[in-house]
Amino acid sequence: MRGVKPEQSDRRRRNPQQHRYSAAELELRRAACPKPEYPEELPVSARRADIAQAIAEHQVVIVCGETGSGKTTQLPKILLELGRGIAGLIGHTQPRRIAARATAARIAQELKTELGGAVGYKIRFNDKTSPRSYIKLMTDGILLAETQGDRELGQYDAIIIDEAHERSLNIDFLLGYLKQLLPRRPDLKLVVTSATIDAERFSRHFNSAPVIEVSGRLYPVEVRYRPAAAAKTPGAVAPRPGTGDAPDLIDAIVDAVDETARCGPGDVLVFLPGEREIREAAEALRKHHPPHTEILPLYARLSAAEQERVFKPHGGRRIVLATNVAETSLTVPGIRYVVDPGEARIKRYSYRSKVEQLQVEKISQASANQRAGRCGRVASGVCIRLYDEDSFKARPAYTEPELLRSSLAGVILRMKSIGLGEVEDFPFLDPPPPKAISDGYGLLTELGAVDGGNELTEIGRQLARLPLDPCIGRMILAAKGENSLAEVLIIAAVLSLQDPRERPLERAGAADAAQLKFDDEKSDFLSWLKLWKFYLEALAHKKSKRKLMELCRENFLSYKRMREWLDIHSQLHTFVAELGWKASEKEASYAQIHRALLAGLLGNVGCKSEDSEHYLGARGIKFLIHPGSGVGKKAGRWIMAAEITETTRLYARCIARIEPEWLEGIGAHLIRRHQYEPHWEKKPARVAAFERATLYGILLYGNRRIHYGPLDPVESRRIFIRQALVEGEFETRAPFFQHNRRLIADIEKLEHKSRRPDVLVDEELIYAFYDSLVPEGIHNGAAFEHWRREAEAEKPKLLYLRREDLMRHEAAGITTAQFPHQLEIGGRVYALEYLHDPGNARDGLTLSVPLIALNQLSAKRCDWLVPGLLKDKVALLAKTLPQKIRHKLGQLPEFADRFVAAMAAAEPQRKEEVSLIEAITRYAREELNLVLPPDGFRPELLPAHLAMNFRVVDEHGRQLAMGRSLAQLRAELGEQAGERFSAIAQPKAALSGITAWNFGELREIMEIRQGAQTLIGYPALIDRGDSVDLELLDSPQKAKAAHRDGLRRLFMLQLKEQTRHLEKNLPGLRDMGMQFLDFGDAASLKDQLLRASFDRACMAEPLPATQAEFLRRCEEGKTRLSLLAQELCRLVAGILNEYQALQKKLQGLKNFPQPAREIEEQLAYLLPKNFIAATPPERLQHFPRYLKAVALRLEKLRADPARDARWSADVNPLWQLWLREDLKQRKQGVADPRLEQFRWLLEELRVSLYAQEMRTPVPVSVKRLQKMWQSMQR
Repeated sequence: MRGVKPEQSDRRRRNPQQHRYSAAELELRRAACPKPEYPEELPVSARRADIAQAIAEHQVVIVCGETGSGKTTQLPKILLELGRGIAGLIGHTQPRRIAARATAARIAQELKTELGGAVGYKIRFNDKTSPRSYIKLMTDGILLAETQGDRELGQYDAIIIDEAHERSLNIDFLLGYLKQLLPRRPDLKLVVTSATIDAERFSRHFNSAPVIEVSGRLYPVEVRYRPAAAAKTPGAVAPRPGTGDAPDLIDAIVDAVDETARCGPGDVLVFLPGEREIREAAEALRKHHPPHTEILPLYARLSAAEQERVFKPHGGRRIVLATNVAETSLTVPGIRYVVDPGEARIKRYSYRSKVEQLQVEKISQASANQRAGRCGRVASGVCIRLYDEDSFKARPAYTEPELLRSSLAGVILRMKSIGLGEVEDFPFLDPPPPKAISDGYGLLTELGAVDGGNELTEIGRQLARLPLDPCIGRMILAAKGENSLAEVLIIAAVLSLQDPRERPLERAGAADAAQLKFDDEKSDFLSWLKLWKFYLEALAHKKSKRKLMELCRENFLSYKRMREWLDIHSQLHTFVAELGWKASEKEASYAQIHRALLAGLLGNVGCKSEDSEHYLGARGIKFLIHPGSGVGKKAGRWIMAAEITETTRLYARCIARIEPEWLEGIGAHLIRRHQYEPHWEKKPARVAAFERATLYGILLYGNRRIHYGPLDPVESRRIFIRQALVEGEFETRAPFFQHNRRLIADIEKLEHKSRRPDVLVDEELIYAFYDSLVPEGIHNGAAFEHWRREAEAEKPKLLYLRREDLMRHEAAGITTAQFPHQLEIGGRVYALEYLHDPGNARDGLTLSVPLIALNQLSAKRCDWLVPGLLKDKVALLAKTLPQKIRHKLGQLPEFADRFVAAMAAAEPQRKEEVSLIEAITRYAREELNLVLPPDGFRPELLPAHLAMNFRVVDEHGRQLAMGRSLAQLRAELGEQAGERFSAIAQPKAALSGITAWNFGELREIMEIRQGAQTLIGYPALIDRGDSVDLELLDSPQKAKAAHRDGLRRLFMLQLKEQTRHLEKNLPGLRDMGMQFLDFGDAASLKDQLLRASFDRACMAEPLPATQAEFLRRCEEGKTRLSLLAQELCRLVAGILNEYQALQKKLQGLKNFPQPAREIEEQLAYLLPKNFIAATPPERLQHFPRYLKAVALRLEKLRADPARDARWSADVNPLWQLWLREDLKQRKQGVADPRLEQFRWLLEELRVSLYAQEMRTPVPVSVKRLQKMWQSMQR
């Protein structure tokens, strides 16, 4: 069984009374001291004088003798004869309790005293010493435990460390401790005994102490090799092929004992690995040998009476079945034969699984020789080794010291619990490597046994009480608290040995099927409980050994390891029973069992990778679940494993699902937590942060919101002051807070309006104000409110800010008149918001417009912004003019001042009638006699804040859209707005069948009451052919477009005679009709000429709004109509002539298909079927120039096609942009004046590129148009 420590004291922490005798008492003890006699037949007796002299002359003596030399029984007598044991005890340690008890009895017998008198012994739970004792036998664990209460070992004046060659942990501890103690106790004598195994090592350890060698065997020993595979008795049960079990050991022993019987009389000593094998061998031998043969077991757990039987005289033949306790610790009398299977249980630490295991291993050559030496005492002996000679030669020379095959976690725990100091500084014979020490401390930290300073915790002190491997002990300790002790003892026992389940390759499928019943879909650990229950039920039915072996064979189980499991569980159960722990009668839950196991397996957890089948394990490893797991693919995201092993790949074996919450509790001391992004949370009124936790590098959770205040009160207070108090993210009804926030908001509004971020003082000054008042340790709303109420009771205005403290300077000129809170446009009031935040979508001035008013909003009026921003906009607009024009304006700020002053004196409604650019050009013409081309301005170059930002909201105030392009917003929402308006307005305002102006004044806008809502509409005359209708539209643009057609129709109805005359007398109509065939028939031509003629004669802006104005305009138009029609006809005739000439030239462009297609598309958009009526007069007059430019392009094309291609590459991308946007807006029924301007600038760009000799009225370039387009998209 793994992890079982040598015995310790009864844990009483009393300080033993040192033996300090008076002179009289010393004389009495000296007089009563037994007189030793030495058996001459013992080899040590011959060296008695040498040994005595060495002890007298040296503080430390090494006595090296073979087994049977008598050193164990005679050395105490030599010391007694030297006068030792009088002033203090002669302490004599043995590795095992049985040896201590037997040796004490033998020495007492030789000294002719009763046991417990002059010679006593002390073992676990049994102290057979008295004040009359001179010699005290004890286990090395007892002496080690006594060092805790008696640091100087003052009750001893001589100590014998017997069987030091076994190099157990206790022996190595004692040797190191005594090395430190001897310089402080020069009176103390130390004798170290060893078999003939590397005695020089002990000598060097004690500063070249003398070594005295004593011969051992008296008679020769014959060694016979009888490999177990060949030692078969007839009828023995053959081992099952493919199971991995060795040939039956018991059968081989029976054969060997038979062989010794044939050699002659004499007792037989059989070495076996453990108690179970001893019981099985005893049963087999009793059945095989005659009744007069005495078969006796010998192992440490036997009662004292049973152990004594081995040393008592007897008649007949005796077979002693012993563990390696009889190898060196005891000399069994009368032995002539030894049967050595070559195995022993060796404790070994697995760095892979991080646990200690007691496994049956092959013994070393030195151990084999020690065993053989047990049969050469009374006569020539025979040693039968149940293995071959090659196997013997292949074995290591010496048994590895327990220290180097043990977990240093257990060593460190032991040393700290008994106060032996730090493992790094302790003088071990073989110092452990630093890596092993670090591994030990790491494991103890994982188990919670030591703290950050490597000092024992309460868990560590409890673990030290358990003589078990620390990992197993931690599981069992946790199981006690989880009420899962019964289940965890079973699992802990099976984790201490090799898997009892077998899976031979040739029968893998059968093995899997047979063991399927033990599988559990959530936990392989629970599979062990099922298997345990299965085996116990078989035992309960009192099945014979043969039937149990058959049952194991059928289920592919190792009978040998199943029996080992029972043995280990029994020992574990004994340990906890001695501590008074009781298992719960109630069956433990899944969580209770696995939380207890997890306490010992924290280093073997894993989390499923998101992108592969691997699990992420501790310290960056990646592993897979072993295919043999019963859980397999049903494993959850989090698992733990009994071990993680590397074969072809890294596999986790014996796994179970776990909950990550368990890790947070059980592994709290290992979890590394990182807090980040501390911030103020308004609703809970405290500072929070996000936390990321890892266990050995495995992410347990990330982005968990936690209360940050207690973790960092200083930083949390800073955040509270800055974000809650300074930035206003605090929900409180405190008067000071409302006052301060209003004051700051007022000053911030001044900053946004003036676009000067230097009015409000820096936030650091406000922070300093609160920082000087709020006490340390306050970092949440509740604590602050409690303090505030108490502080304001004494000084109510304590936390009030003053206006003069918050302003750097007076914000002169920032008045409501300059920066109004609302804007009235078209009879409707719109709310305004100011923001100074360059780069923000809402930077500048934002106007909130209800959806129902979207189509009514005047884009021209919005272009003027508010008075406080107008001067800057005018100055920057003027700066975009070409240099040769701009310099004529003088200093631009002064020009802007004069313009703004002039506009302030003008009528307010003028801003809604003309755009800002139109107003600037008029002002320059009227005041400076300077002509500024409208296309020369480049508004796209202005900063974003100088363009109105529109926020469209529904009737509930919810934002529907936002942007700086009113046309784009209308394209998206205009139809929806119009439908909503028409549903309300039309039933209340429509007139139809109108043929004369008899409807009174035509107002620009009309108000309609709809409940509590006032709607504003725009009246328009709608052309119905022989009459017109008066309707109310929601958009001035819609109304304007429709009203022109309706008003023109009304003029034509009023001037019927002139209309008929004009229809008959249009000049050149017949010739134009022939050239117009590509666009329509003669009737269409006549209709367009009539409409265009009436537009020029009667439709000049401003359009008439009253009957009187209408009639006056009719009178004026009568006289001009014929003349304007003739002028129009001449212009149209010229356009058609140029067009026809181009068509002939285009027919010869078959070798240039791409330019031909481009020109045809240009002409199609320039000259649609209704181009005469649809094109504004000021644009139509440029058509002959545009067409001549096309003709020049055709002439140059043949000479340099590459140059034409380069120019096309510049023009076409801009043309395609316009085409897409124009199509979109026409579908939406909206018109953007900027898009119209862009369209005509494209024609000018074509002139400037393809016909450079023809000048353009305004500067134009590809780059300018690109920037203009970018501005239009804002």
